[in-house]
Amino acid sequence: MLRNYLKIAWRGLTKNRTFSLVNIVGLAVGMTVTLLIGLWVRYEYSFDRFLPDYEQAYRVYTSYMLEGEEHTDEALPLPLSDELRERVPGIRYVAECDWTQQHGLIAGDKKLYLRGARVGPDFLSIFRFPFLQGQAGQALNTPYSIVLTKSLAEALFGTADPMGQTVRFDNSFDLKVSGIIADLPPNTSFYFKYLIPFSLYEQNAPWVKAARTAWDNQSFQIFTALEAKADPEQVQANIRDILKEHFDEAHTALQPRLFIHALKNWHLYNEFENGKATGGYIQYIRMFTLIGILVLVLACINFMNLATARSNTRAREVGIRKAIGSKRKQLITQFLTESFLLTFLAAALALLLTYLALPSFNALLDTELHLPLGSPVFWLIFGLYILITALLAGSRPALVLSSYQAVKVLKGGWQAGRSAAFFRKGLILLQFSCSIALIIGTMIIYRQVMHIRERPVGYDQDRLLMTRMSDDMNENFRPLKEELLQSGLVESVAWSSSPVTDIFSYIDLVNWPGKTTGQGLIGDVGFVRVTQGYFETMGMEISSGRDFHPSWQADSTSIIINEAIARKLGLQEPVGQVLTMTGGEQATIVGVVKDALMTSPFAPPVPTVFAHGRWGGSIAYRIRDGVSMEAAIPQLAAIFNRHNPAYPYEYEFVDARYRQKFELESLISKLAALFAGLSIFVSCLGLFGLAAYLTEQRTKEIGIRKILGASVAQIWLLLSGDFLRLVFLSCLIAVPLSFYFLQSWLENYSYRINIGWDVFLLAGLLALVITVLTISSQAIKAALTQPARSLREE
Repeated sequence: MLRNYLKIAWRGLTKNRTFSLVNIVGLAVGMTVTLLIGLWVRYEYSFDRFLPDYEQAYRVYTSYMLEGEEHTDEALPLPLSDELRERVPGIRYVAECDWTQQHGLIAGDKKLYLRGARVGPDFLSIFRFPFLQGQAGQALNTPYSIVLTKSLAEALFGTADPMGQTVRFDNSFDLKVSGIIADLPPNTSFYFKYLIPFSLYEQNAPWVKAARTAWDNQSFQIFTALEAKADPEQVQANIRDILKEHFDEAHTALQPRLFIHALKNWHLYNEFENGKATGGYIQYIRMFTLIGILVLVLACINFMNLATARSNTRAREVGIRKAIGSKRKQLITQFLTESFLLTFLAAALALLLTYLALPSFNALLDTELHLPLGSPVFWLIFGLYILITALLAGSRPALVLSSYQAVKVLKGGWQAGRSAAFFRKGLILLQFSCSIALIIGTMIIYRQVMHIRERPVGYDQDRLLMTRMSDDMNENFRPLKEELLQSGLVESVAWSSSPVTDIFSYIDLVNWPGKTTGQGLIGDVGFVRVTQGYFETMGMEISSGRDFHPSWQADSTSIIINEAIARKLGLQEPVGQVLTMTGGEQATIVGVVKDALMTSPFAPPVPTVFAHGRWGGSIAYRIRDGVSMEAAIPQLAAIFNRHNPAYPYEYEFVDARYRQKFELESLISKLAALFAGLSIFVSCLGLFGLAAYLTEQRTKEIGIRKILGASVAQIWLLLSGDFLRLVFLSCLIAVPLSFYFLQSWLENYSYRINIGWDVFLLAGLLALVITVLTISSQAIKAALTQPARSLREE
């Protein structure tokens, strides 16, 4: 029986090649989009889940109320780690950690500058990275040890056994290799090439040693692992108010609350409310999952429309089958078999298209997605995927066509009722409403990204480079600066504790001129130490006051503030005023600098205090105008190597670093444009097939109209009018829905565009033009056909 169903289905597909091809290609494109998005979603959900017992791993966060708004931060005081170990039931492991910075590594003649972390001994018990050599429980027990990834061990020691070998760290300490772990996969939230004990950091950095008992120094990350049977909610309740017990009155007034955030949610959930992860990257994952489903539904709509449009043609077939004894169940089975056959062919084509598209898709997403063709689970899911798609596409036609009554059909003159045409128009309306909404969304996202990119940054990025500073470079800064300036390659040089594209440290202001009684502290104030000439090098304008003196001692208690903090404090004449910072340290304002976007380009400038310092973390230098960058880099490398011989010369362009801040929004813009284009393609494909079929059905009518004097334009309008009206109605539906959702999305940005009417007009016109072009080929072809040919059979 099944064999006969398949034979009949195959004959039907080959007999109506145009409509079969339209359906197969449309479904294949829809299934390809869903496959690609499905692979991407699977990859994003897999982050960090390769680690054993990842369900028990957590990061500790604090939330607090500042100026009426809730803030969340992962920076915590070091003594909290001991507190968690000693007094909180349900916590099994606790590990301190720094912020994973770049450091110099030397082994023989190999010199590398890579990112690594200083972690507590429990770190490898919380995050159980696979060990290739050594033991996780002992690898970080002694201060002068280091754990390397496999690729780093090979880079430093080649094919030699790395265990027990010596690595020079930051040209200051000799560390013994105590373990080798497998390279971290791309779907991890961790980015490091090596781990060293936190005890080494504490032992050799006086400020870290002092921080072990300083509750007001919130400069570290803390990770935990819970007992297998521990209740995370109960653990969170137990740690909630620990900070209040140790903070001073001003900081306790901020209502600090501790909470834990599960490792499995780090990648997708990074927005918080009331100590709960509420959103973040997951919002985009959900959005594109919905888009993938929509594109597949649009392809299924094509199948439904074409099948129901051909109801008049197939009515006689149904009548004859019923007359010779076919049951409705058998007819439904026949039509569903056709749907399964067509969907199976589309699925095979979709696999091929996915395979061909994956390299470009991976390049766009910067991922390593692949089709898991060797996985039985994949084929099981893919089989269910084909089944659901076939049922979704074929159920409506099967139920409608099998319901025809044999007597009415075989008497002749039977026509499908208005309900069939109404349903078909409703599906077209849905198709183009979704497609136009995606077009509008793409345009708004693109405009928002361009709006942010064109936002003035407050400093000059042109020909500005940055290099991470080492201890050797700090000690040799003055001769390094002089040689750079004398080389004629560089016009200005300065260093700072943070790169110009970020702020690493934040402070609280506890007192300032004009502070009212009962007014709390001002928190989250950026704090950057700089040298004299920093603002000139950056191209930042000092609006009042002066720059720092060349000598640090002459300005050790002086600060320069930006206009954002002056506005926040309500200082009309800031120069000469005294601010009191955390710990009671006072400083006098000697200058005010105009605002610059040093962190997020999507947010207002961060209120920032600049202090004169002696040690920097990042050196910035501007290449002289007219100097070839390609020629300058090798000469700069030679200069840096003379003054910083233990480290390889590395540099970064400030404008490139700044562009990285737009990566997510740019990616969303590109994906939205891609899937909007594909949805339009699928919709137009169905429209083309439908127009071709309806034109074929009205061939004789068109011939008669032409004989009676109808022009080509009138014939075109006759055949296109209904479709154009449907697209116009689709615009009326898509515009308000798009406006509502896009306005909500834009509210996430403090610096945003206003949605203008021109976007909706342009999207509507684009949809109409695409529709006209799609339909016109069939309409004009029919209008130009000689009446004699179309009426020949009469």
